[in-house]
Amino acid sequence: MAGGKETPRQKMIGMMYLVLTALLALQVSSAILLKFKFLDESMMEVNNKTVSDNAGVISNIKTAVNKGGNRASDQRVLTNAQQIRQQTSELVSYIHGLRDMLVQKTGGVNPETGQYVNPSSEDVVAINMIGASNKNNGKAYELRDKLNNYAKFIRQYDPSVPASIALSGSEDPVAKRDKAQKNKDFAELNFENTPLVAALATLSQKENEVLKYEANALQKLAASVGADLIKFEKIFAMARAESKTVAAGTKYRAEMFIAASSDAITPIMKFQGKPIKVVDGKGIIEFPASASNYDADGNSKQTWKGSIIINQNGEEKVYPVEEEYIVAKPVIQIQSAAVQALYFQCANELNIQVPALGAIYDPSFSASGGSAIKGAKKGEVTIIPTATQVTINVSSGGNAIGKETFQVRPVPKPELVPLVNGRPIDVKRGVPAQSIRAVEIQAVADEGFKQLLPNEARYRVTKWKAYLVRNNQPIDQGEFNGPTANLTSFAAKASKGDRVVLEVLDVKRLNYKGQAVDAKVGGDNNWIIPLN
Repeated sequence: MAGGKETPRQKMIGMMYLVLTALLALQVSSAILLKFKFLDESMMEVNNKTVSDNAGVISNIKTAVNKGGNRASDQRVLTNAQQIRQQTSELVSYIHGLRDMLVQKTGGVNPETGQYVNPSSEDVVAINMIGASNKNNGKAYELRDKLNNYAKFIRQYDPSVPASIALSGSEDPVAKRDKAQKNKDFAELNFENTPLVAALATLSQKENEVLKYEANALQKLAASVGADLIKFEKIFAMARAESKTVAAGTKYRAEMFIAASSDAITPIMKFQGKPIKVVDGKGIIEFPASASNYDADGNSKQTWKGSIIINQNGEEKVYPVEEEYIVAKPVIQIQSAAVQALYFQCANELNIQVPALGAIYDPSFSASGGSAIKGAKKGEVTIIPTATQVTINVSSGGNAIGKETFQVRPVPKPELVPLVNGRPIDVKRGVPAQSIRAVEIQAVADEGFKQLLPNEARYRVTKWKAYLVRNNQPIDQGEFNGPTANLTSFAAKASKGDRVVLEVLDVKRLNYKGQAVDAKVGGDNNWIIPLN
């Protein structure tokens, strides 16, 4: 059998040949004889179809040569094709003559039933195909020489054809594994102990092999002048919808049609002018959908263009393809308690998702008017604003998805609350003179800000002064670098009618990095406390 790619029809014949070989090794029964007859008829039907196809290839070559202006090189191709057809026809006619001879010598065909008179006749087959007394005088040896001579002839046009196609037992891939068959020559292997119907099936198989080699050689010649006979082996149904997304109550519209591909041609397919991968006759187009302008409904109509190029009758035929599609603007969902506005120079944690992208969502973020720090989980990002407005740009897999803009709020000022001995000060009633001992000034964060960004709402009074004043003259003072201080020295000197003045000089806020930054304060930052 020849190598290379085979058509489905050729594969079927190969399978029939294997069945035929297996049946020959079995005891002959009426059921087996019927199977031989079925195999013979099936292969003859295929052979007739192949003869018709091969004639069509030559007709195509003639047409291509005429269209090409009857160039000398093309004329040689036509002459070669005609010689192949002549050689093949002569060999096929010879094989048909052997068939007719065997049928006639075994009694012919019953005119009433249309069946062979003696389908199981083995002796007549052996005498005529192998020889009566002397070896090598049967018709099978003449057939062997004709088959091998044909192989030598056809190899000029198709080097993949084997040097010998009439194989002996030691050469046949099936028989060489059988001890009883591997030492037989071609005639013995195919026609010894062989009933008529099996011999006819063997002859039809050899005819099929010859026609297959002819078909392959003609196709190669046809390709050289662009006259390939395109056979569509793969036929499939397809449908194309106007839209795969349809709103309830609206019409769904689609087109259904038959498409086909052929192993005999390899089309060149291009997308946007560049070649693309072709698998089973179908070009694979894949690209990230993108758009710059969307309509009021969030849709953008786009178009892609491609082309399919095949060689037809010696000319390159280009079939343009243009397809329209709609890009829907992805909806960006941002989850955050502070989604309406972000806080200046604070770590604002956001969770940004694009549900339409599903599992393929692979986000990355950038920000103008601030910085963006990608979080550990998909969609998490920390935005640190450095301007009064921040624009967050969202991408997925390197493709821009969209952007969202936020206003930036200033950080709310903390409220300063002085405590004496752990209790808030009543600046109207004052405190007893000898009680002015443990003093603390707390910086209390705005409650809303604290709930949203607890890691940013940590305040501390870092510097303040205290004065003991009598008759508008300070008699003692102290400066402290923390929120608390011990004013026992004030209490020892204080008298009724004196005053203690507290003045806050510096407040710090501890940010998300643990860094202390200056904080502006709201309300009073100094107090006059009367002593009584």
